[in-house]
Amino acid sequence: MRAVKNLLVLYTGGTIGMLETPEGLAPAGGFEARMREHFAQMANAPQVQWTLHELNPLLDSANMQQHNWLAMRDAIVAAVDVAGHDGVLVLHGTDSMAYSAAALSFLLLDLPAPVVLTGSMLPAGVPDSDAWDNLCGALRQFEHGLEDGVQLYFHGQLLHGCRASKLRSEAFDAFAALPRHRDAERADTIPAELGYKQPRKPVNLAVVPVFPGLQAGHLQALIDSGVQGLLLECYGSGTGPSDDQALLNVLSTARQRGVMLAAISQCPEGSVVFDTYAAGNRLRGAGLVSGGGMTREAALGKMVALLGAGLDADAADRWFVLDLCGERA
Repeated sequence: MRAVKNLLVLYTGGTIGMLETPEGLAPAGGFEARMREHFAQMANAPQVQWTLHELNPLLDSANMQQHNWLAMRDAIVAAVDVAGHDGVLVLHGTDSMAYSAAALSFLLLDLPAPVVLTGSMLPAGVPDSDAWDNLCGALRQFEHGLEDGVQLYFHGQLLHGCRASKLRSEAFDAFAALPRHRDAERADTIPAELGYKQPRKPVNLAVVPVFPGLQAGHLQALIDSGVQGLLLECYGSGTGPSDDQALLNVLSTARQRGVMLAAISQCPEGSVVFDTYAAGNRLRGAGLVSGGGMTREAALGKMVALLGAGLDADAADRWFVLDLCGERA
């Protein structure tokens, strides 16, 4: 752990910097001036040296897409490798912040600098906003010293980037780390093809919850849309409608065609353990790989990073079951 001396603040939009418009709150530029004005009025303002860069376009994080993750990844890599920054603070909207934190965790493997995401439930400047507390708290994390890797700071908590989920839509303590079981083997090394220097491409992925009434035709329609990966949110420890042979056939055929199939649990606590029930074993037999105790955000971000690096489904499966940055161990 080391204190950061030359921080980049990467402003992507989100509630923290929004201003009122005739259509409601919307992302607004000029947040650097607002930050400096606020800190100038504070008696105990954070002392870390920072510069701010705005991504274009600024986003309500409900509009966040994979290409925006890749743009953030590119900006962060350039900041560290070219501009010499030794830490990056990402200002982000809360709706998809946990997804971005997880995705960046895998897109920035072995980056020699800490990255923290933060934002707020209310815009900076409105009465009783949490914006300045979250921003100052995050900046002080860099002052005190952080390990390399991606983390999320919110309402006084510093959370692992691959373990955070947004659980509340209105309360200030909106984020938490779900108590999911983790026991995977840690990868010995991160190969260059998965490291932060490796460019990525967007991946056509789909997430489908298992529910009473899920049909083979539903999954077939997704497969026919050209998805490269399908994340199935199963019951409990990784079970689903294993007596529906038509559904199992759709999955098996898709896997044979090179579609990556992964399974996580719908439960807030626990993990996928296919061996527990015959119903889970049949899903594994159809080609699904276990996501263990990964959250939806982590599993989706990991699939983006693996398939986006050009790995085929077999290679992606091998890395998916290993712990790469603390998501499974």
